[in-house]
Amino acid sequence: MNVPNNKMQNVQGFEIQKVEDWIKENVKGLKPPLKWKKLEGGHSNLTYMINDFEGTSAVIRRPPLGKLLPKAHDMSREWALISNLAPTGFPVPKPLGFCDDLDITGALFYVMGFSEGKPLHSAKEASDSIRLDNRVTLAYSFIDTLASLHSLDPDEIGLGELGRKGDYIGRQVKTWYRSWMASIEPANYDDKRAHNLQEYFLSSKPDQQTASVVHGDYGFHNCLIGDDAKVSAVVDWEISSLGDPLADLAYTLKSWPEAHGDASSSLDLPSSIDGLPLRKELINRYQKQTGLNVDQLDFYFGFNHWKSAAIIHGVYARYREGKKSTEGIDLDEIKSRIDASLAAADFYINRYKER
Repeated sequence: MNVPNNKMQNVQGFEIQKVEDWIKENVKGLKPPLKWKKLEGGHSNLTYMINDFEGTSAVIRRPPLGKLLPKAHDMSREWALISNLAPTGFPVPKPLGFCDDLDITGALFYVMGFSEGKPLHSAKEASDSIRLDNRVTLAYSFIDTLASLHSLDPDEIGLGELGRKGDYIGRQVKTWYRSWMASIEPANYDDKRAHNLQEYFLSSKPDQQTASVVHGDYGFHNCLIGDDAKVSAVVDWEISSLGDPLADLAYTLKSWPEAHGDASSSLDLPSSIDGLPLRKELINRYQKQTGLNVDQLDFYFGFNHWKSAAIIHGVYARYREGKKSTEGIDLDEIKSRIDASLAAADFYINRYKER
């Protein structure tokens, strides 16, 4: 077998020899020298598949290069999550080793096992990958996995100190409202609905039933789907926290069709393909598994659409400021997405009030 030449491998962010020396001493089952292959995705974190000369595969992950915000791309958080979730049987990649020595390669990094399966980013990927007769299996595995995460007691699995447990919606509303306010001037765009909804969320938020581990970005794009159409692993835990599981559920299902042919099904999302159960069936399945009351879920759908508006508003502001290149970017389309998200938030909150 050919031994990889480290000088010939184009790897960003890792000092290969130092990292491989560390792996040799700290990671069982991997025997350097290694072959490195960049993996796409992962919220700009530098993620590589590494293979040793015996054919064993693993994945190594570190933050992107350059100056980072204090809490962004937190490898220690990701490591805490997968290393504490793995012993419960929850589907995460196998934790193999965590390095907090910045002298090795200038950043925290960790090594995890390679999980078979692939994420689904679009309706085309989903329809091409999942046979029609496997799509109910896909949907049930998808929602059952989220329900199993929310059924775990953070204290019992060693994640009780991951973050604050209470007032998740209140904290989120304050965070994203600050983002909206900070973006008004650079975006040269404001909308009274953003302010009216913020006031309503704070004054009318439901009592939080429990505190669970919330993924924060749970979707088909962050699930590896195996050949059996089931979730083989959940990845990208960097924004996970403790909080209200219904906010996590509503984020996951906010673009899932409520009825055949509704607006959501026209989107280019994996959840829009034919053969999947409708949203209500997944909510009922989740409720039976977790025991949580889902009667106020429209509030959480409204909140998540409002939060999406704030996120897109911030992106739009950065384009308008010149902080991001606008080459090939349709600014009017981005602006229209802010409006659409606020309109969706209004719709769900009005329906919530009428319930």
